Parts: sequence; structure tokens; C-alpha cells
Amino acid sequence: MSPVPGPTDADHASDPATPPAFSARTAFPARAVVDLDAIADNVRRLRQVAARSEVMAVLKADAYGHGLLPSARAALAGGATWLGVAQLVEAIRLREGLADRTAVTDPPAPRLLTWIFSPGPETHRALVRAIELDIDLSAGSPVALDAVVAAAREVGRPARLHLKVDTGLARGGQFLEPWTAMLADALAHEAAGHVAVVGLWSHLARAEEDDDTTDRQLDVFREALRRADEAGARVQVRHLANSAGTLLRPDTHFDLVRPGLSVFGLSPVPGRSPADLGLTPAMRLEADVMLVKDAPAGQGVSYGHTYTTQRATRLADLPLGYADGIPRHVSGVGPVQVAGRRHTIAGRVCMDQMVLDVGPDSTVSAGDTAVLWGSGRDGEPTAEDWARAAGTISYEIVTRLGARVPRVHVGTAGTAATPPADPTSPTAPDPAPSQKTTA
Repeated sequence: MSPVPGPTDADHASDPATPPAFSARTAFPARAVVDLDAIADNVRRLRQVAARSEVMAVLKADAYGHGLLPSARAALAGGATWLGVAQLVEAIRLREGLADRTAVTDPPAPRLLTWIFSPGPETHRALVRAIELDIDLSAGSPVALDAVVAAAREVGRPARLHLKVDTGLARGGQFLEPWTAMLADALAHEAAGHVAVVGLWSHLARAEEDDDTTDRQLDVFREALRRADEAGARVQVRHLANSAGTLLRPDTHFDLVRPGLSVFGLSPVPGRSPADLGLTPAMRLEADVMLVKDAPAGQGVSYGHTYTTQRATRLADLPLGYADGIPRHVSGVGPVQVAGRRHTIAGRVCMDQMVLDVGPDSTVSAGDTAVLWGSGRDGEPTAEDWARAAGTISYEIVTRLGARVPRVHVGTAGTAATPPADPTSPTAPDPAPSQKTTA
């Protein structure tokens, strides 16, 4: 006997008496709510700060944990004309994702740069695909240059190439003298039709805290530009500034700025809040309280009993732990807001859970929403508060958030409801705040 087909999603949709189909995203008892309008507004702010330069929104590591494609579309809606991701596979995913225009109205395809890859057969195939997709590639070493040239030969058209000079970070790129030799090799490949050297770039080491280091890096970068010009390079963009450089050092802006953290409304500058810089944090991490129970005085809490109740109290159990990217070393110090009051994690963070001592008179109950971090507007902790508790930086706090925590995108920036910004008008007034909707 043939199986009888069961009800379809369409059947459920047409029958209001039928419960909606199961969704893993909505069933998970925690979520990162990401405000797309805040991302777009932050890009507008960065465009105003760097009014003479184009803006590349850096979206590496799944847009700092905020969700790659929705964040990219929001950044473009705010006026970014370039996008950047570190990993080659991220760039391919992003370009292919933005090419799907069935759900949203995208601005014209942005330029897209990627800069991290290691040599090998799989990398070669990925470079071939990237060139086919018109993705800009960086070469920070002769090995990387050779890999790009080999892929371009296979594709049969020149790769768009940015040459990275190490001006003092001592990470990617070549120091000035070997970079000058690499420049000569790249220009020879350009003459042979294998690459087009379209960009020269570097990265700042301490722009958020030390002007002397930035000044020295600027001197090296300007010398690299002089050598490139002397060698006959005809580059389209010169770029150096990260978030801190964009916000603090106009002399680092050149043709293009590359903010990353600040796109998502977090401050790259110690001692200065997002509000001080005109930014709005885009992520709010929430969890639903699983249970609340009475506990006697002297009760040890969580593994190792590193926390002991000092009086009869109530304990609230939250369904997030280090498997979700919550740092275990915030055990006993991580701040959480629930029912309008801040509490500190009681005892150790577990793989999937953490406990709060909410006090003997607490009215917290199962199903209430606990906020680990957000913008701070409603008194909740911020990602910077968590960074201080963990002894790290806010970059790590938001980026390490695990993949099983759903990203719920709200707002209209980058969706069909919002037309793309005019990138030629960096000082145009911001649009009125839009009504937030859950995507």
C-alpha cells in the first residue's frame, strides 16, 4: 500500500486551527536579536566621519557573529560600497548569496575583498571561483601572488589584486623592501594580463590608543604608495583605516576605510562608549528562564560548588553555556539582567546552562526573558561589560557566540522595504526610524 501523504506547510497555513509547524529557530530557548536598522545607521555615521572616502563594511566571522547576508544587505542600505571578509570561502558565500535577489531588493553589486587563504589544490579551486565571481583578492606574500596568478591563468582573465604591505603590525603582508620586490613581480604579471593591481593596503596596529605607532605606520604606507607610483602602478584604492582609524584619525582615510566592529555599533576605543562615538550596538542576547526554585542557605551551586548561597534564596536556571560561546571564565562574574534587575552568574558556567541567584523576594518565573547583553538603553549589560568581566574585548564576546543560538533579525534595512542608500550623499539626513519587524 502506498503511504498516505501527510499535511504540508501549505495545509497548515490555510487552516488557522492547525498549530504552526515546528521551527528549530523559534524553539531554541535563547536568541541573538540583531537590529538591521542599527547596522545601517552605524554605516551612515561612519560615512559621515569619513566623508571623502568610500566605506568597506568588514563582515568577517559571520559579520562578527551577527549573520553574514542580512548584515551585508543592511550595510549596503546604509551606504557601504565595498564589503570585506577575511576568509576566501566567506567571500564566495557572500557573493553568491547577494546574487540571489528573489527575497530583497539589493543595491548594485558591491566590490568585495577577501585576504586570507593558504596555498593548495582546494584553495586553487576556490580562487578560480572567486575570480569568476569578480571578487577582489589580496596578496600579502609571493606565495599568495603566485596562487592568484595560477588561478587567473586558468580562468582566462585578470584577477583584481590588492597588494598588502606590512607597515608595522607584523602579521599579514610584506615589510617594505620585500613588498617592493613583490610589487615589481605583480606589475610584471599585470603586463602579462594575469592580474590588475587595483589596490594597495595595510592594517593599523594601535590606532585606538597610540598615535606614535600610527604615525610611523603612516610614514611607511606613504613610502609604499610613493614607490608604487614611481613603478607605474595605476591603483584605484589605497586603504589603511580600521574602525579606530576611521573614527579617530582622518589622515588614515585615503580612498577607502575598512570599519568592522563599529559597523555593529561597538566601540573600538577604550574608555569611549558607542554613544560617545555616535554608534548603536546591534546585538541583544536573550535567554528564556528554564526554572526558578527555592534554595536553602549554605547550598552550593553548579559544578565545584564555587558559589554558596548565603541565605535562603531563589535560583534561576538559564539555557546558555560555553557550548554557545559564553566564556567559562565569566563564572561568578558575568552580568545578566532579568525582571529589570542585574544579577551575577552564580558559580560556574556549564556547557548548556548557567545559574543566577535572584534573591529571596524575586518574582522571576520560568519563561521570563533574561538579557545577557544589549545596547544598555534599558539598563541591561553591554558586550563591553561582558568583555571586562571576561578580561577580553567586545569583538570576542559577540563573535564567539555559537552557531546554535538563532540570529533573529529585526528592522527593515536591506530588505525589500528599504531602498538602497545613495553612496554619493554621505551627509544626507538619516531616514526616520522604521518600525521593527522580526525577519
